[in-house]
Amino acid sequence: MLLVLSDRRDATVDTVLPKIEARGLPVVWWDPGDFPSGGRVTATFTGDRPSIVLSTEDLVLDLAEVTAVWGRRPNAPSAATNMTEPTQRAHVDRVSRFFMSGLWELLPVPWFPARLPAVDRAHNKLVHLDRAVRLGFAIPETVMTNDPAALVPAYARSGGRLVAKLFDSHRFLLDDQDHRVYTTLVTRRHLTSRHRLQHEPVILQPYVPKAVELRVMVVGERAFAAEIDARGSRAARDDWRHYDDGRVRYGVHHLPADVERRCLDVVADLGLAYGAIDLILRPDGEYVFLEINPNGEWGWLEAATGLPIGDAVAEWLVTAARCGKEVAHHDEQPS
Repeated sequence: MLLVLSDRRDATVDTVLPKIEARGLPVVWWDPGDFPSGGRVTATFTGDRPSIVLSTEDLVLDLAEVTAVWGRRPNAPSAATNMTEPTQRAHVDRVSRFFMSGLWELLPVPWFPARLPAVDRAHNKLVHLDRAVRLGFAIPETVMTNDPAALVPAYARSGGRLVAKLFDSHRFLLDDQDHRVYTTLVTRRHLTSRHRLQHEPVILQPYVPKAVELRVMVVGERAFAAEIDARGSRAARDDWRHYDDGRVRYGVHHLPADVERRCLDVVADLGLAYGAIDLILRPDGEYVFLEINPNGEWGWLEAATGLPIGDAVAEWLVTAARCGKEVAHHDEQPS
């Protein structure tokens, strides 16, 4: 049995589930964000192994039946909405998250893309950029800092073509509005307010000229590369995540063998079974590594290009679930 941990509105899970079910594997989909108010978990220790039961309004699941886990986009456990006192909410959130992190440690089965602590570690840009360099990727000169004094020298070295990125690009909600900042060209006006940099580390890189941008989805030992040509869009040309699809061209890209091998290697080196790698292909033909997202989106690229990413994900999960045992190393995981 496959246990899917993700938000119930996750369209990617909706895309892959029919492919998994067509292969005859039973699936349970649950969001840890429903815990503790919308789910009950009981762990009983009486013998060699604990008995763990998850109960909701719709199911009672003995976690001993789970043979693989897809940790897709789970929400964090949180107190019930009717618990409004801030100190009490914070206490319940902390205890619930601590409990749940221990619970997942007790499932000795394959995880896709990896166990949650490994996913968090791989998401850290300091960690994965270091791995990319060690594996031979070209990268832009990169400064990660909260020191205001570092901004002007980096701007000068870039010839006035410097971009700034957030260290963590997750949604930042304020008054229910997303205040996330995308890749931004640094201007002289930014230099005058550089004192604000001390409050949060940022990533500074010289602007990389591009023929096209690439997202490479690695699933086990398979790599699927999609071109994202946003040069015709004022909104998306510096960061395609602005999603100006009417002016952005998508296509299949055939990576050189050595670049594809590096993509596979960096995912394996980070202990992942999946990773979405963002590259830039420069006009001179050089491939430049930007970052890896261990749970990066791919559904819209499959729809735009026909790349069979969902089939590869389903096949990995089904093979892992039927293997039914802990996978200690990436190179032992199903590909």
